[in-house]
Amino acid sequence: MKKMIAKISIVAAIAVGLIGCGNKSVSTNTDSNKKFDKKYIIATDATYAPFSFEKDGKYTGIDVDILDAVAKVEGFQYELKPMDFKGIIPAIQSNQIDGAIAGMGITDERKKVLDMSVGYYEAGIAAVVKEDNDKIKSEEDFKGKVFAVKKGTSGAKYAETNKDRLGVTVKYFNDTPSMMQEVKNRNADVTFEDYPVVAYMISVNPDSGLKIAGDKLTKQDFGFAVKKGDNKELMSAFNDGLNKIKANGEYDKIISKYIKK
Repeated sequence: MKKMIAKISIVAAIAVGLIGCGNKSVSTNTDSNKKFDKKYIIATDATYAPFSFEKDGKYTGIDVDILDAVAKVEGFQYELKPMDFKGIIPAIQSNQIDGAIAGMGITDERKKVLDMSVGYYEAGIAAVVKEDNDKIKSEEDFKGKVFAVKKGTSGAKYAETNKDRLGVTVKYFNDTPSMMQEVKNRNADVTFEDYPVVAYMISVNPDSGLKIAGDKLTKQDFGFAVKKGDNKELMSAFNDGLNKIKANGEYDKIISKYIKK
């Protein structure tokens, strides 16, 4: 219910301060005949399970595994840069990084400043409430409530788009754990997250105290992103590699590793 992810974090000047530290990963493929002149710096959201998260001192997840598989079949090297989601677009715009795979929804607004790949995963946002909340079951029940949202995400965009119609109060946070905690503490009634993210979170932590309320509110594809007009070779390689790993079965293996149908 990724990160439909849609209010663009602007002000590129803050990009340097927002780039987080994390483990670095290099992927190469000696079987490919393609040659790339550089090692690409590619960002991912550092706290966005099951798409990107830290486990046993390494970053893993759907985004990380897809990037690694694509890099191998296309023969390019990369350095993985885990960081806060809100800093990713400014970092791309200011050439701090070459690209990003971060559960980023493909939107018309983002495509004004980014080139985005074909969709690599269809997500959609879901409403999340406290486990004992039986009063919120659909959008009609949102009226007059307090929303907790993560900046720069599709959940934030949904809240802002429907704020006046539903008469809600919107509270902003920098990361997913903080907005979830706000609901658990009863300081907010509803939060929004990409469906696979919250479904995974609840499945691995049955004591989370949270539940999904109703059906997906939206549907949206996630895409790989680079600066608009730049890194065409990298974008072409990602799209080409994505097609290859779908054809050879690797894509399905990655998805099923993290999301059980």
